[in-house]
Amino acid sequence: MPQIDRALPARYFGRLLELLQTQGVPIAPLIDGLGLDPAALDDPEATLRLSQVDTLVNRIVASTGRIDWGFDLGQRLRLTSHQILGYGLLASPTLGYAMQMLSRYFSLATPTFRLQFRRDSQHGSLLLVPSLPMSHACLMFHTDAIATAVDLVLHELLGERMPRYELHFALDLPHQQRYAALTNARCRFGVGDMAGLRMRFPIALIDEPLSLADAAALKAAEARCEATFRGVIASGQVADWVRMMLRESSNGLPSLEELAHTLNLSSRTLDRHLKAEGAGFRTLASDIIVDKARVLLAQGHSVTAVAYELGYTDASNFARAFRRATGTSPGATVSGS
Repeated sequence: MPQIDRALPARYFGRLLELLQTQGVPIAPLIDGLGLDPAALDDPEATLRLSQVDTLVNRIVASTGRIDWGFDLGQRLRLTSHQILGYGLLASPTLGYAMQMLSRYFSLATPTFRLQFRRDSQHGSLLLVPSLPMSHACLMFHTDAIATAVDLVLHELLGERMPRYELHFALDLPHQQRYAALTNARCRFGVGDMAGLRMRFPIALIDEPLSLADAAALKAAEARCEATFRGVIASGQVADWVRMMLRESSNGLPSLEELAHTLNLSSRTLDRHLKAEGAGFRTLASDIIVDKARVLLAQGHSVTAVAYELGYTDASNFARAFRRATGTSPGATVSGS
């Protein structure tokens, strides 16, 4: 399957290496063989490949025994850390406008997640969903960094008007106690059907004016953002992204239609992309179900509990699907493990 290794802004990872150095973590073993020059990472035009970032994050986790470095990094990323996008947010007339701008140009900060801004009669919401395939450690790292960085963005934009808001994670983060430091956020973990996070704010705050609004500066920033804007989803990696979304889901697996909606595609178009990469949705979903089921069964969960965890309405339907995919029953898998 052809792979396109997306480029990510390098500046954030320069900050990450600085953070590690302040904690006494040796840098040389982490970047050995990755082709990274720490001194060049602060260049505004410098980029890293996603494969380099994924390897770096996994090395950091293995070296330090910590999986929460993204949390620390995000707390250090002020609005100006995001360069022209950050200046555009500062110059926005209202919080709602800033959130719309952030959703349009979020890939300039990172193409690893897709951001959508929504509003209804009571709330404004930011929905962030992974848009590129990553390892589990890299996904947790980006989830932490984005959650804490956006929290800091809100504090900088709103100051003393910063409200209490809801912050929901699909991942059941093992270090969730750290989020007590986000004093305005009411956090929940392991909620939702697909990997990602959701932030929800009182609607009354969305249309309030921001203190640093500047129409001329905003126009210039938007022109710069538009000139450098690139698409979020890399063609040629759709199957890997779908695998990740299925792997990281909870309370059952997302449907083809749900995943297509996340990418602003029709289900037919997403299915066509998958088939072009030699990977049908049903086969991908079946493989992930089997992998998840084997892990849960090996951990001692009952067949019925595994069936419900994977989204089946009853154990017999799950058992039939498992037998079709593997040639054995779930019970035989447990006894033969």
